[in-house]
Amino acid sequence: MSTPGRFVTGSTMGHIVRMTMTGTLGITFVFLVDAANLFWVSQLGDPRLVAAIGFAFAIQFFSVSIGIGLMIGAVAIISHGIGAGQRDEARHRATGAAIIACAIQAAVAILIVTFRHEIVGATGATGDTAYLAARYLSMSVPSLPIMAIAMIANGSLRAQGDGGRSMVVTLTSGGVAMVVDPVLIYVLGMGLDGAALGVVVSRCVMLTMALRFAIGTHDLLAKPRLIDVRDTLGPFLLIAFPAILTQLATPVGNYLMTHVMSQFGDDAVAAWAVVGRMTVLAFGGVMSLSGAIGGIFGQNWGAGQYTRLRRIYRDAILFGLGYTLVTWALLVLVGPVVAAAFDLSPQGTQVLRAFTHIGAGGFIFACALFVSNAAFNALGRPARSTLTNWLRDGVLTLPLALWLAASFGATGVIYAQAAANLAVGGFAAWWGWRFVCSFREEEPVPVDLPPTRPYPHADRFRRR
Repeated sequence: MSTPGRFVTGSTMGHIVRMTMTGTLGITFVFLVDAANLFWVSQLGDPRLVAAIGFAFAIQFFSVSIGIGLMIGAVAIISHGIGAGQRDEARHRATGAAIIACAIQAAVAILIVTFRHEIVGATGATGDTAYLAARYLSMSVPSLPIMAIAMIANGSLRAQGDGGRSMVVTLTSGGVAMVVDPVLIYVLGMGLDGAALGVVVSRCVMLTMALRFAIGTHDLLAKPRLIDVRDTLGPFLLIAFPAILTQLATPVGNYLMTHVMSQFGDDAVAAWAVVGRMTVLAFGGVMSLSGAIGGIFGQNWGAGQYTRLRRIYRDAILFGLGYTLVTWALLVLVGPVVAAAFDLSPQGTQVLRAFTHIGAGGFIFACALFVSNAAFNALGRPARSTLTNWLRDGVLTLPLALWLAASFGATGVIYAQAAANLAVGGFAAWWGWRFVCSFREEEPVPVDLPPTRPYPHADRFRRR
């Protein structure tokens, strides 16, 4: 008899806080390193370099989002198995997911590197800025397969419930980057090339640490077998593919807003790059919340603990609300300091102020969207996440950005982002709550299922 998952008993808020905060510390530190990287480049005194990273970030966002979607699929199938007491099957599916994710990201890397000049040009970058952005991509993007395996291994730690070691993985890779980046950029005089090489070094360290804990500590990855890839491909992509589409909506929205922002010049794009770093740094907890509760939802669904699904959803919304309000207040206070530190122009400072005073407030509703996404992805309805995210980023973002930019200039792009979050986030919160409330309580599934029983699928959903 296998040991049931750690999330199927105990306080749901306690699990959410513990997993979210460990994830927040890790992911926030990584984003802090990324912001420091941008800071070092900004000190070279060439706004083209900062703008180049801004354009490259909009493109890299696509590849990273694909990796996140793949990790969501892996966490779901691994946590389902752990919750249902089928640990050995979960191990083999974790290995299969890692191999599949590596292959997908390798294909993505080849496409981006091959067509990097055309892709960069489509973002609105021109001249030397476009050349520098393409060069940055050619050096950093080939490490995507390394990142893919690292993310699946780290996701397996979160599916297991080991948020502490998952945090250590990200802290270690970020700590190495914090030391290596200034050395490469300044000491060795590599400039923008050093920033790109630092990304590769950080991803290699992340892979080493994630495999060390996933295999050495928890034995969560089985020896690779072709049959694991074959058996995992269907269930994995059933969740991962719509999750990828969901995650791609955000970079599409960011891409469109970057294109609209580019019409206001390199100073505006440089400020937009700073806003991008501040967003992921300040709201790393909100983003971490979505990843943290995926495993919690998955284990409880696998164990048939349907009452706890509603408590998880409610507690996650409350936690995200409190986190966002505190963060918003802090951003208002530190905004002027950040503008001075990055030597932003008056136009850039206006863009940053629009984010800290208005745009950040929209994350109250973005948080609700992330929570509903986690519920839909982990509980077998990933297409709903795809629909809500594309409604926000693919349908509303561009017309709002064009309309408000025409009225308010570059700051209108920030206002458009907040408006889209408000409209779709509110709807997604309601829809997600209706969904988790629709599970029936009769005939709960025991957590000590024999390991030969197949994973739960659609027949496990008892809906009213």
